[in-house]
Amino acid sequence: MQFFDDSLLPENQAPLVIQVAPYAPSFMPQDSDDIPVSYAEQVQKAVDCYNAGATVLHVHVREPDGSGSKDLDRFNEMLDRLRTAVPEMLLQVGGSISFAPKSDGEAALWLSDDTRHMLANLTPAPDQVTLAVNTNQMNVMELITEDDAKGTTMWDQNHEAYTEMYYEAGPKFMKEHMKRLTAAGIQTHFMVGCARDLETVERLVRDGHYMGPLVLNWVAIGGGHDGPNPRNLMEFINRLPQNAVFTVEGLMRNVYPLCTMGIAMGCHVRVGQEDNLWGRKGERATSVQQIEKMVRISEELWRPIATGKEAKAIYKIGEFYSSVDETLEKNGWLPNRAPAKPGMRVAA
Repeated sequence: MQFFDDSLLPENQAPLVIQVAPYAPSFMPQDSDDIPVSYAEQVQKAVDCYNAGATVLHVHVREPDGSGSKDLDRFNEMLDRLRTAVPEMLLQVGGSISFAPKSDGEAALWLSDDTRHMLANLTPAPDQVTLAVNTNQMNVMELITEDDAKGTTMWDQNHEAYTEMYYEAGPKFMKEHMKRLTAAGIQTHFMVGCARDLETVERLVRDGHYMGPLVLNWVAIGGGHDGPNPRNLMEFINRLPQNAVFTVEGLMRNVYPLCTMGIAMGCHVRVGQEDNLWGRKGERATSVQQIEKMVRISEELWRPIATGKEAKAIYKIGEFYSSVDETLEKNGWLPNRAPAKPGMRVAA
């Protein structure tokens, strides 16, 4: 991604799209006063986040006991309620979900990856489903400190589990998942942790496995991903094609400086309890308060906040392409190398 002399001026930048991840599946309700549990609470949280300025909602769903849900029907119910409550908000379902079959008969019909591919069958369909790129370690405890998480279930009960956490996203899974999402009219939102994995996305596009806009997060959470070093951010931006729709995502209080840099450069941002529990050191910050801070920072730079309609246009929701060449051109990548013609002479 290239910058012109006037690229940092707000009139030459798209309005800021704020993603919010308020449902925090890595934490339990007792870990924060800002984690909703019931349908009504989860929907109200979406409304509050939208009113504060967020236009992309990263969706997870909880069971009545507060645990993370793997029930396809509960996701469908939540999406239906959200479509009614926040019709202008872009709904992005977290792709880490593996749905659980409800009976032995269903289990016999589902292969292991099919429980994840069921995200393509959500009704009503979300606007996006996130896709992790490549099988990777996800040791968030490499960056999360005792100050960040002591007293939470993550630190006190599940420290080792989160230290050893990894996710599986091999080539076969990614190709099939993108195929099914596209067939359902759902945009793939890529969650990319480093330039190496961005190269994988480009190869998948060049080989014809994805034909749509490149909409992605840089997931700077360490432990198998980039850490919160500004040099990592700038190198990642340097490797992006010109027309990528790019969001900065950090972890705990690093969210604020990283997102501030992203706002200044015309990128988009993500906040919320899933990534960060804090404001200034020692003071908790709700998801709404984190959104409000992004709004203030952006407005101090005279960069407007995207409306729901603008966010869907910026994210190119509903846009798919018909060929590899079109996908490369629309996203700003160079075209694939043309094959050499027989008999052509190469100049010395």
